Amino acid sequence: MSTLLVPYYEHPAVRPAEWAAILAAAPRLYGVVLNPASGPGDRPDPDFAEAATRLRTAGVTVLGYVDTGYGRRRFEDVVADLARHRAWYGADGVFLDQVSTRLDASGPYARLATVARALGFGTLALNHGTPPHPAYAALADLLVTFEGPWTAYRRRPPSPVPPAGARQCHLVYGVPPGVDVAAAARERGAAVHCAVPGAGAHPWGTLPHGLTSTR
Repeated sequence: MSTLLVPYYEHPAVRPAEWAAILAAAPRLYGVVLNPASGPGDRPDPDFAEAATRLRTAGVTVLGYVDTGYGRRRFEDVVADLARHRAWYGADGVFLDQVSTRLDASGPYARLATVARALGFGTLALNHGTPPHPAYAALADLLVTFEGPWTAYRRRPPSPVPPAGARQCHLVYGVPPGVDVAAAARERGAAVHCAVPGAGAHPWGTLPHGLTSTR
């Protein structure tokens, strides 16, 4: 079972060696989050389109990044981003970021899930960054229930029995070399994970541990 999700937010033309390393790791990947411009952008980007095609050809699920602003972003704008990812990059999944955890906000996300399935997205990931209300587990294939630094993650207690419904994912940054985050994620109930060395405001501009640039 592939367990590595890669949210790599750098341009393929600027970091071609890193994108080549991601492509070379295709059999190990749960998916790659495609994020041209904090979403699909205002127009198609040919470099990202080429990267997405190569990934799909290698059997990798391409998840289009869409920010939801914790439910504050206009529903129509989120749907427009979904449609652009599908039309411009052929994304076969979607990664909704900044997703609310509250039960009273789950209704609009249920509508977004319905729209995403109707557009042809086969995989739906919701990034809450922390455990949400259990109602969200019925909406998605993957719930990101932790996003944060290794210093906080290592203090998180094990939870080997995940809640019913969607699989869990943990995204951990600031991880020192040699740390087995895959084992730590399994102990904490996550079937999918990512561990990167980067920290600060842009940790997802570094490759996950275990992937190396071909440069």
